[in-house]
Amino acid sequence: MQLKPIAPALASAIAIATLLSGCNKEQPAAAKAQVPEVGVVTLQPGTVNLSQDLPGRTSAYRVAEVRPQVDGIVLKRLFQEGSDIKAGQQLYQIDPATYEATLANVQASLEQYRSLATRYRQLIDEQAVSKQEYDNARAQQLQAEAQVRSAQINLRYTKVLAPISGRIGRSEVTEGALVANGQTTALATIQQLDPIYVDVTQSSADMLKLRRALDAGQLQTQGGTKAKVSLTLEDGRLYPQQGTLEFSEVSVDPSTGSVTLRAVFPNPDRLLLPGMFVHAQIPTGTAQNAILAPQLGITRDLKGHSTALVVTPDNKVELRELTANRTIGTQLLVENGLKAGDKVIVEGLQFVKPGAEVVPHEVKATLVSDASAPDAKAE
Repeated sequence: MQLKPIAPALASAIAIATLLSGCNKEQPAAAKAQVPEVGVVTLQPGTVNLSQDLPGRTSAYRVAEVRPQVDGIVLKRLFQEGSDIKAGQQLYQIDPATYEATLANVQASLEQYRSLATRYRQLIDEQAVSKQEYDNARAQQLQAEAQVRSAQINLRYTKVLAPISGRIGRSEVTEGALVANGQTTALATIQQLDPIYVDVTQSSADMLKLRRALDAGQLQTQGGTKAKVSLTLEDGRLYPQQGTLEFSEVSVDPSTGSVTLRAVFPNPDRLLLPGMFVHAQIPTGTAQNAILAPQLGITRDLKGHSTALVVTPDNKVELRELTANRTIGTQLLVENGLKAGDKVIVEGLQFVKPGAEVVPHEVKATLVSDASAPDAKAE
């Protein structure tokens, strides 16, 4: 009768053993479920058109300062300030009275000397006058003709004409002002705004680096045609017209260590005005077999070096230190540290560390930006 309590105790022991056995069987499954999933981008080589973003300012294509070429009083101003004018359009009228009188005087002298030379020409055949007298009369006629032409020019200069087409600024004189030939103050200034120049500066160090890359074959030029240039305005908008690179300076500015590059842009709507601050995107070449890594997968270590976590073929996380000196859109152009086929982690970085096992899955291609976007140096 005393053996009866053993049965309940034995049943409890069997239940506990069964429970422990079940837990041991579930541990591998739970451990397997804890392997994190990460999103990766598989790097592929490609051809990338590189450009450089350079600051600059706009300047007028042509500038003409209007100055008087004769002395006199300004009678009229014949233009509206800030308007577009055509070459040859009259801008001012200077009092022509004295120049008209001078012209009439020299024309009278010309008629006198011309008649005298004609008469002497007839008399020289009859030997009524000497050849010397005829030569003197002829010389006086030629001098009178020159004086007439000079007087006609001065009379024409009383009408101040526009030397070029463009937009004219404010007038520095009003009616009644006395002006003089050779004065330092311009009456007005005309600027041709279509097309318009954009002058940008590039450091000589960047220019040398670009040439080294070209000589080493890392970059290829765009060909013999003039390079196309894009423009970003002060408010961040992209200018709708493309320009062409015209030339670069042949010397380096010793005060800044930079070289000036000049581009020409069409400006039909006069959106660009002289003196505006802009950014020009100038092509620097083409990189063949370039490796672009998304910036989402690039971090910095304590020393400031760029690093990336890569999934190896056996699904282990590996830390790579890389070299990248420019950004292209939302990607980095990698020079060293990554190669084609590497799987860079862009999602789930905070849950993994080097050496950990992961389950990778490819992310959508929308994380990769347009490779033709303007580039800038990485910080």
